[in-house]
Amino acid sequence: MSPNTLIAYQTDLEQFAQYAEQRFQLGDIVKVDADVVRTWILTLMEEGVTTRSINRKISCLKSFYNYQQKMGLVEDNIMRQVVSPKMSKRLPHFVEEKDMERLFTADMFEADFEGIRDRAIMELFYSTGMRLSELLNIKLMDIDFYERTVKVLGKRNKERVIPMNHLAVEALEKYFSAYQEKFGEMNKNSCIFVTSKNRKLYPKAIYNIVRKYLDCVTTIDKRSPHVLRHTFATHLLNHGADINAIKEILGHSSLAATQVYTHNTIEKLKTIYKQAHPRA
Repeated sequence: MSPNTLIAYQTDLEQFAQYAEQRFQLGDIVKVDADVVRTWILTLMEEGVTTRSINRKISCLKSFYNYQQKMGLVEDNIMRQVVSPKMSKRLPHFVEEKDMERLFTADMFEADFEGIRDRAIMELFYSTGMRLSELLNIKLMDIDFYERTVKVLGKRNKERVIPMNHLAVEALEKYFSAYQEKFGEMNKNSCIFVTSKNRKLYPKAIYNIVRKYLDCVTTIDKRSPHVLRHTFATHLLNHGADINAIKEILGHSSLAATQVYTHNTIEKLKTIYKQAHPRA
């Protein structure tokens, strides 16, 4: 699992342990029953926690009690008696093509080191659809400028090679020139994206960079690195790319994870149909 998933599961378990102790005076969550879990779920709902987040917490507890049963610490997995709330289908957020075009053509990036770096980050996200964690850990040796590819380490430590467009390659070349001018030669084993003090960029910094530029071109609710991943996949599908090819580029383990993007394509087809059909 990814580091972010591990942190989320740890937080979920700690929250549940705290709730069980404060509400039911149970200091050991191995000793709780299904009613305690159900009460916790109801409390989370009343507090306005989303169904998606609640289901993740339930999934965490299921794994935890499966492990406890496997180790012989409990006789039964209490989570078999807990029903997860139904989730409404949610289409992934994405940025419109015209807005992405405006982002890269309206001189929004400064000519200094940080501006050049930020453009390379945005171009790379939109060109490859890679995850935040994958971008943060790219090393100079992972980039093949001749073949226009970048190698990333995805979930479950699976490596994959992703093609880049010429605009992303040009943005990276310009960034490396700016880096060399500011800090000298880059070590081929170093992570490429750094702060103005030559320290490896961290997740929050990337979030802030992406949000800063997407704020200038779109009003969608979510403006994060993952939205750029959604945008990449949606735009490829809208232009006729094969869904199996997109699955491989994104590093999805199953086609089901990629198929969510077809909903956006269907919505676009409906719009075209309404505009074009004389009786629509």
